[in-house]
Amino acid sequence: MKSAVENLNPTRVRLTVEVPFEELKDSLDAAYKKINQQVTVKGFRKGKIPARVIDQRFGRGAVLEEAVNDALPKFYTEAVNEAELNVLGQPEVDITELKDGETLNFTAEVDVRPAIEIPDYSGIEVEVDAVEVTDEDIDKAVSDLRERFASTSPVERAAEDGDVVTIDLEAKVDGEVLEDGIASGVSYTIGSGELLDGIDDAVKGLEAGGEATFTSELKGGSAAGKEAEVAVKVTQVAARELPELDDDFAQLASEFDTLDELKADSRKRLENMKQYDQATQAQERVLEKLLELVEVPVPEKLLEDEINTRKHNLEHHQLGQMGLDLAKYLEIQGKTEEEFDAETKEAAVKGIKTQFVLDELVNKEKLNVNQEELTEHLMRRAASSGMSPDQFAQAVVEGGQVPMLVGEVARGKALAVVVEAATVKDTNGEIVDLDDEEDETAETVEAATESEETTEA
Repeated sequence: MKSAVENLNPTRVRLTVEVPFEELKDSLDAAYKKINQQVTVKGFRKGKIPARVIDQRFGRGAVLEEAVNDALPKFYTEAVNEAELNVLGQPEVDITELKDGETLNFTAEVDVRPAIEIPDYSGIEVEVDAVEVTDEDIDKAVSDLRERFASTSPVERAAEDGDVVTIDLEAKVDGEVLEDGIASGVSYTIGSGELLDGIDDAVKGLEAGGEATFTSELKGGSAAGKEAEVAVKVTQVAARELPELDDDFAQLASEFDTLDELKADSRKRLENMKQYDQATQAQERVLEKLLELVEVPVPEKLLEDEINTRKHNLEHHQLGQMGLDLAKYLEIQGKTEEEFDAETKEAAVKGIKTQFVLDELVNKEKLNVNQEELTEHLMRRAASSGMSPDQFAQAVVEGGQVPMLVGEVARGKALAVVVEAATVKDTNGEIVDLDDEEDETAETVEAATESEETTEA
């Protein structure tokens, strides 16, 4: 077999392959054997039909077609390996010449990873938010905790903001009560915004037994997005009572004995959260600076597939679970379809470029992934997916996704190398030390690349 490579552009090549006919022998034998098992010829036992008879009855062309279809993937793979190409996706194959007993010639056009030159990235500088926890932040954290331990008690008065009302609801569209438009005994905190628009004004001022009617756009169910006439009846009004902010509350709401200890722990937790956010911000900004330094051609077909994958995942998974279609989602977001398409394309381009650049860094820095790192990453992915580690690991293995996870960890390590070499300062001008933030780096890479692995071969 002989092959040659022609570069059509920085991300696409054409392979020209010439195969001597004798190299088709194994595939021809397999084709005859396969046809033998599929057909019946009078006077011959099944599977024992001579090749000449198959040629006479069914045509030599049918055998050649079967043999070539069987052999092409093998010859294509050999040509790719011989040329040391890093191909993406499936090739477009064209048989240019097939002479029985002489030769098989074909071409294969396929996208390839572009050659990328990683420049010196040690001069990257970024600024991130300073880690500052104020007394107001702590007061809010304690106040939120206090809200969780509020109690309620029925009152005989009109409902007010902050009260918890028990209500019955009935929704009509075009005068007809919806099958899924009736609900009884619903508990609702006035002012929380957790139910229908307009319900707060409807129930405020009502006592137990009071009724009102209002119009609202339904957020879910069989008539989602439609205007409905909603009848609401208040069956109980209850006032919320917050516990006193004292040592007794600290003992009730936490493992601490005093309110001061609870506040000190809240400060520490908030600092940890802000440090995590700061690290994530630093990694995102370093990655953006790195991508600005590198020229990365993006294969058109890969980009097209990635855009389609992202749209499919949004429409059929995320929005489907929320009972929304794309049109309603865009309406809620206040975006046009053109703006959505532009944003999706921009995100897809960034994801592909991120993967290409970081994969090149993995090779350049000779980074490897050990079992402990892979296991830690798997545990994080399992937690974010809502599956147990064992369930997630089984799904990964059965789906052949282990190389994808290894790639995510390796790219996280590559970005960590760049972040370590970069200068990161906060808004106060202080140098930020990110030595202990490798886990967050892996998550940043995963978020940036998102789903483009699914479009590669």
